[in-house]
Amino acid sequence: MSQRSERRGIHVDQSELLCKKGCGYYGNAAWQGLCSKCWREEYQRARQRQIQEDWALAEKLQREEEAAYVSSHSSSQTQPPQSHSQQSLATFSKFEEKKTNEKTRKVTTVKKFFSPSSRTAPKKESHEGKTPSPSITRQSSIETDRVSRDFVEFLKTLQKLGRDIHKQSRGFIESMGNKKDLSAEELSECVQDFYQGMSDRLMNHFKGSSEKVDRVMDQVEKYIMTRLYKSVFCPETSDDEKKDLATQHRIRALHWVTIQMLCVPVDEEIPEVSDSVVKAITDIIEMDSKRVPRDKLAFITSCSKHIFSAIRITKNEPASADDFLPTLIYIVLKANPPRLQSNIQYITRFCNPSRLMTGEDGYYFTNLCCAVAFIEKLDAQSLNLSPEDFERYMSGQASPRRQDDPAAWPQSGSRVNPALSQIHHNLKLLSNLEKRQQQVTEGAQNLQTELAEWQDSVTREVQEILERYPLEIKPRASAIDAENVENDRLPPPLQPQVFAG
Repeated sequence: MSQRSERRGIHVDQSELLCKKGCGYYGNAAWQGLCSKCWREEYQRARQRQIQEDWALAEKLQREEEAAYVSSHSSSQTQPPQSHSQQSLATFSKFEEKKTNEKTRKVTTVKKFFSPSSRTAPKKESHEGKTPSPSITRQSSIETDRVSRDFVEFLKTLQKLGRDIHKQSRGFIESMGNKKDLSAEELSECVQDFYQGMSDRLMNHFKGSSEKVDRVMDQVEKYIMTRLYKSVFCPETSDDEKKDLATQHRIRALHWVTIQMLCVPVDEEIPEVSDSVVKAITDIIEMDSKRVPRDKLAFITSCSKHIFSAIRITKNEPASADDFLPTLIYIVLKANPPRLQSNIQYITRFCNPSRLMTGEDGYYFTNLCCAVAFIEKLDAQSLNLSPEDFERYMSGQASPRRQDDPAAWPQSGSRVNPALSQIHHNLKLLSNLEKRQQQVTEGAQNLQTELAEWQDSVTREVQEILERYPLEIKPRASAIDAENVENDRLPPPLQPQVFAG
């Protein structure tokens, strides 16, 4: 059996995209498969347990301190004053060291519970080296001012409620300016708490009208995240940048993966399909240029819709979810979006949770997280390859496009990207045009030869006829009424006669 016939598609059951708690909302790999609501509940319970453990630890340290004090006080009666003072200082020093160690362990417990990777300490020096250029700073300032004006104009329609929202939003932004040393999870918790409190107040004001609440929350999110973007996107207290580089190197190493390996139902030879693929790649790349999580989600949704369009045109039928995920993986591999992990984490941490839990935005974003997770864990079995071939392809020693058997890998879908596919198509057209031009040139030359031969044959035939029948020129006859005085053979003219009556 050929390798191509053994390939299987990438299938993810839709139930795997939902929250592991069974609440019906979409889960997220960054939240250990939970939705934002269940994850926050788990986070709150873990934090409550940590607080209780801290209280128990404080009581334990207090008892040890009291016991050490009693022990040192009782021994002071049998020891000189100088040795008593030294022993008390030594006991207190050991107590302070133990307390400091326990406090350090306590601070990092919650972060380790939700993140398997260790967090790096803030780097003040590196922050100074990342000063943006004046043009970028000027552009961001213009965008911030425009968003602020739009936010104020929107709040004017809400009258008193709008003034309260503006006051609370500005106060929250100012308070976040003093929390730059917090971890990414703690920054996310602050923003999500503000979202939740604002949403609850709006729900009470609008008496349960979720449509109005969502419209206001979208504007609040746009205003807040535009102002906080520099300090919360890829913060120095996280390892987002390290993950970005790892993902980028991983995708570069997988440049040899073809459409056939992923069982992608897309034919890029069709011009409409090729256009949809290019638009999908452009959208997933443009996601990084936006500041607001909702705008980043909009580009993910647009990319996904272009993918569905490409599948529908290729198959001439509506696309299915089983076809969508492999095609999304292929698009991510070909696009290699900049700062992909940072953008996913930014959306996860600071987007309005209602958008990630339901709706098409949440569905497409969950599929994107699944695609990235698949790329990170992609191995020989995933592509139905032998481990030896997979290692040779990854090391660059061989390429599936250079196999001896051309039938094993159709060349129609193995282009590096749509641009090269278009170049190949244009070269084919030029080759065909060259052949047609040669045919036309040969035909014109043959026609010219035939015309020359025909002219010679006609000339010979005319010459033969002239030789056979020579031309004789006879004198021209004179007209009867012409004046000819020398000709006397004509009868005299008639004379008028007179008859007598």
